[in-house]
Amino acid sequence: MVDDNEHGLIARKNVLKQEGFVSITATSAEAGLELLHTHHFDLVITDYRMGGMDGIAFIAHLRQRTPGTPIILLSGFVEPLGLDERSTGADAVLSKSANEAASLVRTVNRLLTRRPVRKPVKKETRANMLAVRSIG
Repeated sequence: MVDDNEHGLIARKNVLKQEGFVSITATSAEAGLELLHTHHFDLVITDYRMGGMDGIAFIAHLRQRTPGTPIILLSGFVEPLGLDERSTGADAVLSKSANEAASLVRTVNRLLTRRPVRKPVKKETRANMLAVRSIG
């Protein structure tokens, strides 16, 4: 979890700990990116508005380094700024509110269990697909 508000990090970490999740926290996007050198994360939760790099820039860096990692963006400005999955690059955008804890737990569970098992593409099918693309 990445947020420059330490109290928010502690509160969310405790909520997720009660649900059986282990969390590592960072108080800036830059510190969060440094953690990628030493840790693998199943999911990343980030705040939108932080000093230095904001959440959207952080998400862009994450997508380059770990493209398949699910990301949740939290913000107290979801509606006023029109933040959504398409505009932010996050897999889920949640509003900081009185219902935040329940929404966060529900969304974490959904994102961690939705990973589809992809069957490998047969070589001949893939070759046919590439041939069609090159002709068309």
